[in-house]
Amino acid sequence: MSSDTAICFDKVSKVFSKGHNQHGTLREGIMSFFSGKDKPGPLKDNQFFAIKNLSFLVQKGQSIGLYGPNGSGKSTLLKLVANVIAPTRGKVGVTGRIAPLIELGAGFHPDLNGLENIYMNGAILGMTIGEIKSKTDQIIEYSGLSDFISTPVKKYSSGMNLRLGFSIAIHSDADIYLIDEILAVGDEEFKIKSFNSIKDLLEQNKTLLIVSHSMERLSQLTDKIIFLKKQD
Repeated sequence: MSSDTAICFDKVSKVFSKGHNQHGTLREGIMSFFSGKDKPGPLKDNQFFAIKNLSFLVQKGQSIGLYGPNGSGKSTLLKLVANVIAPTRGKVGVTGRIAPLIELGAGFHPDLNGLENIYMNGAILGMTIGEIKSKTDQIIEYSGLSDFISTPVKKYSSGMNLRLGFSIAIHSDADIYLIDEILAVGDEEFKIKSFNSIKDLLEQNKTLLIVSHSMERLSQLTDKIIFLKKQD
């Protein structure tokens, strides 16, 4: 990868098994690494391609849209970039700190309150304790949850979880932001706020990968769009 490249996919394929947990295992990653194969082999009867032989580059500061029907691998692609799952074949290269805005709030500890989850989630995103402390007030204010910040998040609504998760990620000062359908959820006020925050990231020359079913939104927020199709 060149110094100007943020994300590189080199002949990447991801295979899942029907009815099984769709997460890459350590064994899978090791076997893929030592096999040295770029071309996907034949599938078993219960297997299917989520992504097949995909190659592309994203330069630092670029905003790339991901567009396609359900089941075309958009969310899988983001999880590969975030290193949540491993590729079955090929190589994924990433340079920089990542803030995955994927399934926001799913990683919160339900018994911890909002403030405690800010520290935990911020650390997961690579923020130092000093960074989290300096931005805690901004995170709380942005989320609009100051009256509930001492409440355990298990009592939060899905919208409250979303707002807190988005606020933490947007204040993490990451290099790469992975955004999965954020603009399609939440109330109208939050949608406007999140849209404006994403535009601010563009002005800061952050690298963005944005999943959306709205071509209009993608045309407003991205430099290029990758069209994904559902694999046979």
